[in-house]
Amino acid sequence: MRIGCPKEIKDHEYRVGLTPESARELVAHGHEVWIESGAGAGIGASDAEYVDAGAVIKDGPTPIFAECEMIVKVKEPQAVERSQLRKGQVLYTYLHLAPDPAQTADLLKSGVTAIAYETVTGANNSLPLLKPMSQVAGRMSIQAGASALEKAHGGRGVLLGGVPGVLPGKVVVIGGGVVGFNAAQMAVGLGADTTILDRDPEVLERLGIHFESRAKTRFSNTANLQEAVSEADLVIGAVLVPGAAAPRLVTREMLTEMKPGAVLVDVAIDQGGCFETSHPTTHSDPTYIVDGIVHYCVANMPGAVARTSTYALNNVTLPHALKIADLGWREAMRQNPHLAGGLNVQAGSVTYRAVAEELGYDYVPVSEVIES
Repeated sequence: MRIGCPKEIKDHEYRVGLTPESARELVAHGHEVWIESGAGAGIGASDAEYVDAGAVIKDGPTPIFAECEMIVKVKEPQAVERSQLRKGQVLYTYLHLAPDPAQTADLLKSGVTAIAYETVTGANNSLPLLKPMSQVAGRMSIQAGASALEKAHGGRGVLLGGVPGVLPGKVVVIGGGVVGFNAAQMAVGLGADTTILDRDPEVLERLGIHFESRAKTRFSNTANLQEAVSEADLVIGAVLVPGAAAPRLVTREMLTEMKPGAVLVDVAIDQGGCFETSHPTTHSDPTYIVDGIVHYCVANMPGAVARTSTYALNNVTLPHALKIADLGWREAMRQNPHLAGGLNVQAGSVTYRAVAEELGYDYVPVSEVIES
């Protein structure tokens, strides 16, 4: 199979779909790998390193989209990229379709086979291709929030860890999954007064055992959420409904009860955001203020630490890429139902139920398109 990896074009997105090491593995399996010149620059990987790995360097993305059978990316294809996709081509990347009707419509029109990292499953309903980026984003959310809390950035002027004689800042983490756990780890490590909210008693128990007295846990209902948010200096939105739009848990009305200059970091913004007042921002212009509350809603947070993120991502995406290339996507999915969970769009049909329901499309089961 001819596999192409174009340079990412989203604002300040420095990650790359394939590292030189990943390219070498694909070439060793007998495949041809095309890399856009400069695609690896953001992680410190030169064109020469890709050539040494056996890849072919191409100037610009046009030949890659025109001639490669599988496109491997990191972020969802932008409009100019979607216009170059074609029927029968496999697109393997993060998609986050539920809050993005324009992207979904373009992918359906193109006839492409679109496999989303974020809905590929693992044992015990885990999301192994989403997990490493959730770990990075969770940890970064505290860094970003701490910076946004500085007075020069519009925040309250609070140091999360405090100093002797001055109370630490209060951090509230909404959601106790991978993002929330990693955010709480960082907040606790800084010495912040940390509270984690979740609706699953087993999650709360697990978090309580892990953090002991270093972090508090609360059941997430409207009253508890409202009280916790009103007292917080920093709120981390770490809610995930796999493949679906995130629920809007913090309303605009709640902002009026928050401390002026408090910060909201919406890690769920890829899935539409879990704060009513959220809208996507970029690394170039990461924050905005609503009702005196600073909002940080960068949709590709891990792109800021591109080298760490790219290698963590390739560790989990490469095995599936090899299977797709070796066997073809249909046979790879027949052999691995977990990979089949990643199929979101195929030849004009929506094959992921949550996306179909959110955007009003007919749902076509993956089993049908695999055998068609």
